[in-house]
Amino acid sequence: METQTDRQPAAPRIPRGLFVFSLLYGGMATFAGVLAFKQVQIPFTNLAVEAGIFAFLILVVISSSVAQLYSEITARHMVWWGFLPLLVAILLMFLVLWLPPSADMVSQRGEELEAFEVVHNQLWRIMAAGPVAYLVSLLLNVWLFSKLRGKTTGEGNALGLMIRGGIASALSQAIDSVIFVTLAFYGEFDITNLLIGQVIAKVVLSLVLVPPLIVATVKLSHKLDSST
Repeated sequence: METQTDRQPAAPRIPRGLFVFSLLYGGMATFAGVLAFKQVQIPFTNLAVEAGIFAFLILVVISSSVAQLYSEITARHMVWWGFLPLLVAILLMFLVLWLPPSADMVSQRGEELEAFEVVHNQLWRIMAAGPVAYLVSLLLNVWLFSKLRGKTTGEGNALGLMIRGGIASALSQAIDSVIFVTLAFYGEFDITNLLIGQVIAKVVLSLVLVPPLIVATVKLSHKLDSST
């Protein structure tokens, strides 16, 4: 006969949508800093954007969707705890760079080792700038998205979500661009084109791409939650 001590405590119920998006959020928070090393040319212009923008827009979509579905405070907690995998990744990178490479890699893959160390030794400014811009912009995005609730047309329908998501994302991402590009690249090269390109790209993508993605993410989360 099963006794009281043999019984396993019931696991706390976490909505499946929140669980899935939390995992994705942590991965994108970590990966954005790695992508940011490369600047991507905007077609038909002399402007550029740092490639971390693509992962960062996913963070905006997820945080806004979580605020819509599970409350503003849950979204704020996700932003703060999303800092943890980013911090661990930074510490692991410093550890890996500090540890000596194997003799075989030095003798047989010296060029690959040199490229790895050149790239990742230069990531320190990006990794330092990332958390600052990350916290300021994403907390601002969650706050704006939540404050606009009920102040836009049909806040409970797709149009309301898209309006709120576009406004909150555009404003927060413009601020993110100024903070990140200045801290990460100022003094390394002329950041004018990168800064202008970054602001334009993030604002345009925030207005065009983020709103429908928020609607799609909310719908997906409803499906995931209903399947538990």
